[in-house]
Amino acid sequence: MTSKFINSEPNQLSQEAIHGVSIDERRQQLKQWMQHCRIGTLKLFEEINYDTFCRQVHPAFSPAGWHLGHIAYTEALWLLERCAMLPPQFPEYRRLFVADGLPKAERVKLPTLEVIHDYLDTVRTQVFKYLETADLDQQERLWRWLLQHESQHSETITFVLQLQRWPSWSVGRELSTQNFSGDTRFTDKSASRESWQVGSLNAQPDFEMIQIPGGEFEQGNASIDALDNERLIHRRYLDTYWIDRYPVTCGQYRVFMEAGGYQNPNWWSASGWKWLQENPVNQPLYWADVPDWDNHPVCGVSWYEAEAYARFAGKRLPTEAEWEKATSWDATALYRRAYPWGEATPDVHLSNHDNTIRQTTPVDAYPAGQSAYGLYDTLGNVWEWTSCVFNGYEGFASYPYPGYSKVYFDGQHYVLRGGSWATRPWALRSSFRNWYHPGVRQILAGFRCARSAKE
Repeated sequence: MTSKFINSEPNQLSQEAIHGVSIDERRQQLKQWMQHCRIGTLKLFEEINYDTFCRQVHPAFSPAGWHLGHIAYTEALWLLERCAMLPPQFPEYRRLFVADGLPKAERVKLPTLEVIHDYLDTVRTQVFKYLETADLDQQERLWRWLLQHESQHSETITFVLQLQRWPSWSVGRELSTQNFSGDTRFTDKSASRESWQVGSLNAQPDFEMIQIPGGEFEQGNASIDALDNERLIHRRYLDTYWIDRYPVTCGQYRVFMEAGGYQNPNWWSASGWKWLQENPVNQPLYWADVPDWDNHPVCGVSWYEAEAYARFAGKRLPTEAEWEKATSWDATALYRRAYPWGEATPDVHLSNHDNTIRQTTPVDAYPAGQSAYGLYDTLGNVWEWTSCVFNGYEGFASYPYPGYSKVYFDGQHYVLRGGSWATRPWALRSSFRNWYHPGVRQILAGFRCARSAKE
């Protein structure tokens, strides 16, 4: 496996994405995106009481309401203070909502939703006023980074709230098509129900593996939207390998569970078995023991659980390079696709994302979203663990500050790819990299397996 640079000037390359578009059009597009993103973020808090708003449901995650205040704080810090050179906005909130301020356990005493809503609106009004004169030739990458920053916190809000409602929501429900028409908390007034039902008509998809022939491909991203850890584009050579066409389903994972997978140390690495003894679980976190979900991807598993299942199945987790090649590379046209299906931006007919359905869908529900190699469900539905430790690509440069990515290059975080049903469209692309500790189960994560051609 080898790699070499293609590009080395990410800030210059980012301008290619906006070439030929007038400054007024760029301002208007940013405004529309930010408005649409904010509507989706606030929608998550409909019918949420103050206790739910402030509750810390897991030591690793802040309360849902804290994330909302942090979104306002971060937008004000970067655009109003550091770009527009305005005095600090709401200085009384600085210590509460800064990421490295109060410990997570002390973030539970929050202003009300109405007060934070006013905070958001006040900051946003000033931000849009500044947008009218902002130097986008120098700043647009930052504005797009902030859009993705809100998108990422919006997803965290989603699963923090899900952790609070999951037990009562899952018990006693059939989890069938009626849930998408009868429960307004888990549906949307769109064509999404029709789009996922197409795949669910199949009893089981064909769980064949796809052979990815050896050769070079382009990994990474140098567009204006690319985060620092996605850069730079570099050419890599991979030997021939095989990868699952679909994410591992609940039905497949059930076999592992019923075979005593959680009780047999033979399937677990030493660190994985140690984690299991310290965290005695016997099923995924978001597990619904009903046949209707056998064709849904397993969701709420740690990296250790994914690794153990892969070994049980005689396979392994894919490297992130293997995952990205199978997802984005068009071997016929010899070019890197922004999305598995091409360059068209994500919509409800291509993948399950953006809280459109608010839970997983069958793994074969979106045939139009296949990659060039024929993989399904690579973007949206569930994040997918890879075998790789998170690190920067060669030539990495921190943006907009070292704490965003570089601080996590500590050898203790593993890369996830693909996005989930809660991932916003601005953070959904084949090159996007997520990262978490291997023992985390609360995120909306599953996996698919791979194996080398010689195995």
